[in-house]
Amino acid sequence: MVLRLHNTLTGCQEVFTPRQPPAVSIYCCGVTVYDACHLGHARSYIVWDLLRRYFRWQGFAVRFIQNFTDIDDKIIRRAQSEGSSVEAVTERNIAGFFAEMDALNILRADAYPRATRCLNQIQAMITRLEAKGAAYSADGDVYFAVMKAQQYGKLSGRDLQQQQEGASGRLAADDTDRKHHPFDFALWKRSRPGEPGYASPWGVGRPGWHIECSAMVHQAFGDTIDIHLGGADLIFPHHENEIAQSETATGRPLANFWLHNGMVNVDAAKMSKSLGNFTTIQALLDEGIHPMALRLFVLQAHYRKPLDFTREAMAAVASGWEGLESALQLGERHGAQLGWRDPQRRCPDQHEAFAMALDDDLNSSGALAVLFALARPLRALAHRLQRGGDVTAQDHGLEGTWRSLVELAGVLGLEAGAATEDAPGTGDDATVVAAIEERRVARQNRDFATADRIRAQLLSQGITLVDGPDGTTHWLRA
Repeated sequence: MVLRLHNTLTGCQEVFTPRQPPAVSIYCCGVTVYDACHLGHARSYIVWDLLRRYFRWQGFAVRFIQNFTDIDDKIIRRAQSEGSSVEAVTERNIAGFFAEMDALNILRADAYPRATRCLNQIQAMITRLEAKGAAYSADGDVYFAVMKAQQYGKLSGRDLQQQQEGASGRLAADDTDRKHHPFDFALWKRSRPGEPGYASPWGVGRPGWHIECSAMVHQAFGDTIDIHLGGADLIFPHHENEIAQSETATGRPLANFWLHNGMVNVDAAKMSKSLGNFTTIQALLDEGIHPMALRLFVLQAHYRKPLDFTREAMAAVASGWEGLESALQLGERHGAQLGWRDPQRRCPDQHEAFAMALDDDLNSSGALAVLFALARPLRALAHRLQRGGDVTAQDHGLEGTWRSLVELAGVLGLEAGAATEDAPGTGDDATVVAAIEERRVARQNRDFATADRIRAQLLSQGITLVDGPDGTTHWLRA
């Protein structure tokens, strides 16, 4: 494996080597849970799910952490507008997040730290910055002194004259009066009357946006991680400020690789609520768009390029998924008839071509080309058998093609619902429980491909699995 990734920090592709192989440490910036997830979130998390799956397929032990920002001005305003609480808003949207990510077959992170559950670490990091003279308090607010950071702007490539707009992150306009420098940003924000807050050495308040991720990275991994992920819109100011405060506090690099995915356009215009083209994941699923078709749509474009969503493009991809699903289901539907009994059969040349594509900065479109090449004769065979055609000697030789297709499609997270005769019965609770137990055993044996397949099968039957922190699994029927 010679994986080359585009490192935003250096602006070029570099050979990825983990700090402590085979372990790979990855932190992914998560959602601010004030609203439902949109198509941009789907793109980001599908792409990073591919990265994680590819590492795992190549034998690496990935620890993947993704946070929730569960205290923020937007959340507070949403709770006030609804007449509810911050907790009610965040819990509702976190539950929606998990349901939508599960539908898209996105693997659960190893942990989901929340800002409100990392307050001790956040306050300790702020105190550390104060001791170094890089942070100062003013009337209950605490700011990071940008001029104390070395090489501030090295991620985004901006100098201080370019950084005035947005440099303070999510600060209110009146906060600028208390700052030493117009580009300083909030580490801790005092609570105004009627706002929630938490005790701190600087008074009741809440953490600033940027310090949350720095503290959660440090809490999960220590000073330095292998890869930090996010959308291109986070490069500045969020990730720039993460680097500034983390590296000033520790004196060590925050991350060796910074990866950013491109934005989503809708009908060639940037997706925006103000333009009325804002599309949530749930709305797309409610329209009847297959989750795997949506995943396929995302993966057909390179992750760093803009992705243009149109109904015509989505319809074309939906048709492509139907053909691919037919090929993926062939062995389950007709394997016995075809005499396919060797689970070790594969097409090594296609595996090599698949890996070469993904080694080139996650070239998912190239990897998909390998999948569709494998699927072509399988689709033709499936169509012939559905029409009652006979099995030929040549058909027996396609077992390796099918098994390679299933394995490589799984690396991309593209998994077909089980054939009707093989799927867990939707009316039989005992069958569902048995499938969950089979999945538990597979996970215990680190057979993640089987575990993911069972989850996808159940989901296709309208059954959602919810894995608890204590290792138990609950299920819900749609």
